[in-house]
Amino acid sequence: MSTPASPSGLPGLPVTFRPTLTRIVLMSLGTALLAVLTAVSFLLDTATAADRASFIGTGLLVFAFLGLLSRPKVVATREGVTVVNLTTKRQLAWAQIVRVTLRPGDAWVHLDLADGTSLAAMGIQPGIAKEQAVANARALRALVEEHGTGHSAT
Repeated sequence: MSTPASPSGLPGLPVTFRPTLTRIVLMSLGTALLAVLTAVSFLLDTATAADRASFIGTGLLVFAFLGLLSRPKVVATREGVTVVNLTTKRQLAWAQIVRVTLRPGDAWVHLDLADGTSLAAMGIQPGIAKEQAVANARALRALVEEHGTGHSAT
């Protein structure tokens, strides 16, 4: 979370939830791999310019893919919630969110919506930092209860 809690104990708005540790690991791995592939491309004595370009290009593609994997976040503002997943971004009004769930074994939080559908919120995922994800899910649940019309369940 990025802002201090309000007097009611809720996080202050706007607040961004994202899997920070996962993001750090992915981007560090991408940077290291890009650096290694770039270094290898220049260390090969028999490498042509095309060979070097393919090594560096591969490193850039892997870095971009890992950057895509680190993109998810959930941003709560006074107006509502923006869910950014791998390739999609969806803005929701508070009233559209009925329930916030994170059950044991879930890969990420799910938002049950007023239209009867469910939306994955990949920005809160218990992968590496389970306690942080549970705390973020509870905070989002509390914000939905405060600003929306929904009810929450675990």
